[in-house]
Amino acid sequence: MTARFVSLDTYDVRFPTSRELDGSDAMNPDPDYSAAYVVLRTDEVDGNEGHGFAFTIGRGNEVQTAAIAALRPYLAGRLVKNVLDDMGAFWRELVHDSQLRWLGPEKGVMHMAISAVVNALWDLKAKQAGLPLWQLLSSMPPEELVSLVDFRYLTDALTPGEALELLQPGAAGREERVAELLAHGYPAYATSPGWLGYEDAKLRRLCQEALDAGFTQIKLKVGADLADDIRRLRIAREVCGPDIRIAVDANQRWDVGQAIEWVGELAPFDPWWVEEPTSPDDVVGHAAIARGIAPIPVATGEHVQNRVVFKQLLQLGAVSYVQLDAARVAGVNENIAILLLAAKFGVPVCPHAGGVGLCELVQHLSLFDYVAVSRSMDNRVIEYVDHLHEHFLDPVQIRAGRYLAPQAPGFSSTMRPESRARFAFPDGPAWSRTV
Repeated sequence: MTARFVSLDTYDVRFPTSRELDGSDAMNPDPDYSAAYVVLRTDEVDGNEGHGFAFTIGRGNEVQTAAIAALRPYLAGRLVKNVLDDMGAFWRELVHDSQLRWLGPEKGVMHMAISAVVNALWDLKAKQAGLPLWQLLSSMPPEELVSLVDFRYLTDALTPGEALELLQPGAAGREERVAELLAHGYPAYATSPGWLGYEDAKLRRLCQEALDAGFTQIKLKVGADLADDIRRLRIAREVCGPDIRIAVDANQRWDVGQAIEWVGELAPFDPWWVEEPTSPDDVVGHAAIARGIAPIPVATGEHVQNRVVFKQLLQLGAVSYVQLDAARVAGVNENIAILLLAAKFGVPVCPHAGGVGLCELVQHLSLFDYVAVSRSMDNRVIEYVDHLHEHFLDPVQIRAGRYLAPQAPGFSSTMRPESRARFAFPDGPAWSRTV
């Protein structure tokens, strides 16, 4: 019997990270890291499941979960093979649906819902292939990778022909790059020392722990109070010395002029980049800030809503580091488009991973980028946050400040059933006694 999809089940899963101020920053002082979680099931006996999620920080996760559930009719009863054999066509079917597009278009809750389902499908496809996602993608012919991308709105910056030219050299040295990743992993940087709500003593201790763990870059949240930022950066620089990279992240806090002035005050501490200095929708503002704070680079991307905005940021020279997010845009397909755009403009990709499960996902995208797209690790790092990994069946592994390449089949997105039950909102044991 030919397998069909029989269910798309959703779960509202929330972790009470606000209790310890984990994840706190200038715009989000009390986040509860959450997953609007989806499981795709088929009628295959002992068959694989596809797991995915959209990341939120608490309130509204039920809205995101409902948006994912609204996509159930697009899969119910469909032949699994037909969907997985043409992921480009299925992506277009969802994203180009006229009624769904009206809710965006291509942005916000519905776009993130599509991301959760698309990523769950890629998880299923990789499991069926018996490969981790990064290796599945890296093994695809360039023509197949190009077919996954929607070039609508991109051709003034990147055409299918140019994308093919970027990918074709990837065959040379592919096995050597895969071997390099399996042997040595991929560089990471540590955000955990820098949450804004931490006391100075904790900041100092966590900076030292990051150095001891082999990280050569850390990141601090900034933007709430200039005097506090200067004090905290001074502490971090005292602990880290002059050779460790210290990036700063304002989480969209500033207006354009304010960003330029504020970063000028932080410049003596040699910030490696300034992340999300203003609204993620303000492409022109990012370009003005980039000019105003040069040579300090601008990084952004975790809240950039689609490939079109990334295109504009790159066209205007507004960003020196692309920080794609595995669950913000519409899943793997759109992130391949963003990787190709970054390669076209010669801009390094350093993914955002500050959130539950995001480290697990983005590692696959960076490893694929190294093997098949950019073929470089120069100035490239993946964000690493050291909590909540224990809730996944295939958690990230870090050694000497580097991500070890995942080897289990899938997208590393499968959450432990006991974690989904314990942190189910609002009735799971972790919440029922506190809500």
